[in-house]
Amino acid sequence: MEVDVVLADGSRGRAAVPSGASTGEREALELRDGDPLRYGGKGVRKAVAHVNGEIARALAGLDAADQTAIDRRLIDLDGTPNKARLGANALLGVSMAGARAAAVSAGLPLYRHLQARDRYSLPIPTVNLLNGGAHAANALDFQEFMMVPIGAPTMAEAIRWTAETFHALKALLSQAGHLTSVGDEGGYAPNLRTAEEALELLVRAIEHAGYRLCGDISLSMDPATSELQHGDRYEFRKSGQSTLTTAEMIALLERLVDRYPMVFVEDGLGDDWEGWSRLTRRLGSRTLLVGDDIFVTNPAIIHEGISRGIGNATLIKLNQIGTVTETLEAIKISHEAGYRTVISHRSGETEDTFIADLAVAVGAAYIKTGSLASSERVAKYNQLLRIEEELGEAAEFGAAARQR
Repeated sequence: MEVDVVLADGSRGRAAVPSGASTGEREALELRDGDPLRYGGKGVRKAVAHVNGEIARALAGLDAADQTAIDRRLIDLDGTPNKARLGANALLGVSMAGARAAAVSAGLPLYRHLQARDRYSLPIPTVNLLNGGAHAANALDFQEFMMVPIGAPTMAEAIRWTAETFHALKALLSQAGHLTSVGDEGGYAPNLRTAEEALELLVRAIEHAGYRLCGDISLSMDPATSELQHGDRYEFRKSGQSTLTTAEMIALLERLVDRYPMVFVEDGLGDDWEGWSRLTRRLGSRTLLVGDDIFVTNPAIIHEGISRGIGNATLIKLNQIGTVTETLEAIKISHEAGYRTVISHRSGETEDTFIADLAVAVGAAYIKTGSLASSERVAKYNQLLRIEEELGEAAEFGAAARQR
């Protein structure tokens, strides 16, 4: 859904809220109408009515420059722990649009309004090239396989390297007789079965495009194991592979990290805090272990996870928590603990580019916003290019990824 916020001085802000296919159990609730006769139950008239009615009345007269006060009013107005009454999509749309309107009113780009700095670190893109899991109709159980242009000197070059590798992969898939249709996040969705098959294809594509594995481009992946977890086992139902215990899943991930240059593994395990602790002890010194479904961008959960030694990086999704202020708090907690952050899109994305500005504002190490196959993904890359051009020498590409 999309929200417009108008200020007394005429400044306007607009924001569109995405939707996720693979969601954590403790995410803030996206309110849908549930009417099977309209958009298959996915309509958002209830959430829209909340924005135009109760929320609009509650925010009238507040200072848009005070993001914390706006978001606190939204949270209190909803009154539930997961924003179930008014809907996280309604609250987040207002929160983001309000931030944009305040930036316009102040005559500032959004990233500078969110965080004023003398110099900004631009995030390194981690780009989805192969889709599986809940994001594709193939036999691949792991959800995302990505390239990370760690050796690129600028955002512009990182995106060029990405585009060239993406098209090199398409050529390799065509030569091998695979379909080159894409999944939810724009990565190709060939009918592979194993993580090794997918990663080997990426290695070949990187080399075919003329780049060096490790030196220029490394890899990352999101197994999305919360989708595979059933009780205390991980079931590979799409490919029909053997069911794994937690120990066996950790061993599998260790083999992949040993064999391939892995910048990060996202959601290496499901909702298993003890397992996550073991995984972190085993692999935390060798790669980033990014918590997504285990943390759901929730400051309280992230704080608990840090205290229990869960992972060493945090995935940040605005609509998992539902307001800009809580998102910024989640990032602050992560950075203060030495955790790197990965700002992320959703599988059901819009053309809104808020996350590009957010990643620059907070100095995130990485941004994850899909492939270069569809315009809702390309929009974010274009915004990052604009920001890099605007900042000039005040922009440092990848500084946060390398220094923390």
